[in-house]
Amino acid sequence: MNLLEQENVVGLKTRELCDALVVSPEFASIRVRIDRFAGDTEARMQFELVNRKGAMLEQKQQGGEEITDTEVAEFEKLRESLISNEVAREFLEAREEMIALQEGLQQWVAKTFELGRTPTQDDMGGSCGPTCGCA
Repeated sequence: MNLLEQENVVGLKTRELCDALVVSPEFASIRVRIDRFAGDTEARMQFELVNRKGAMLEQKQQGGEEITDTEVAEFEKLRESLISNEVAREFLEAREEMIALQEGLQQWVAKTFELGRTPTQDDMGGSCGPTCGCA
């Protein structure tokens, strides 16, 4: 039996949750920023360059090679350029928000499995989640 089948109450409620996410203003804001980034070739290229350079430096470090001050400075310059790009910066913020939302949902579902019932706010540590600001 597949709990996520359309005919099953869990599948129905899962789709309802997805529908609620899609129409929420917070989710819409995240999507707008991600879509804006996806359509900006310059921002995507800057992002890719920073990721490649960071991965190269990490690989060097893990291989026991020394990373020069020049390499660090070049990386920092690329990173600062990326952060100063409004589209890229907003994408990075949106990505963090999306990850926090996904992690929060996963924590609630995991706690449900652990407890065998719907968790309360107290069960979750008393805060609304990683992005609520009440903690």
